[in-house]
Amino acid sequence: MAIIGFHHTAISSPDLNRLAGFYQKCFGFEPVFQFAWEPGVEWIDRMMAVQRTGARVVMLRLGNAFLEIFQFSSPEPRAHDPDRRVIDHGFTHICFVVDNAATECARLEELGVRLHAPPVETGLPITGTYGRDPDGNVFEILEIRDPKHPLDFGSQRLAALQARNPISP
Repeated sequence: MAIIGFHHTAISSPDLNRLAGFYQKCFGFEPVFQFAWEPGVEWIDRMMAVQRTGARVVMLRLGNAFLEIFQFSSPEPRAHDPDRRVIDHGFTHICFVVDNAATECARLEELGVRLHAPPVETGLPITGTYGRDPDGNVFEILEIRDPKHPLDFGSQRLAALQARNPISP
């Protein structure tokens, strides 16, 4: 047995279409598939440890990662605080690596996205900031300026940059 890698993050939302649209428009995610179930699907209830679940789901893809968004119809979900502090227990954020944090943050702000601060210079070869999606979930914009830094994607980063800016022969 071996762990292959990270596959997806899942978010529960009161408005699946709005949140999926946000991640598609702002980050370039593409829909992979959608499905739904009515309350009473035993194996789903058992897996989630919640009785009589019902939901609509969309799976989005960006590169080699997926984002799964649920909109539960049953039982009634509890609302969460859209200004929940990132230091509170539970998932704190999802992170998007970018080639230019300032440019990406400016683009997101033009789309009306709420950022916590302009990109922050850290004193390391890393620049970034946090922001919030329409439900208040936190995301991070991260620029790694040193391709030798242990957090850099290395050749994957180079391939992504070349795909965006192809060099003509």
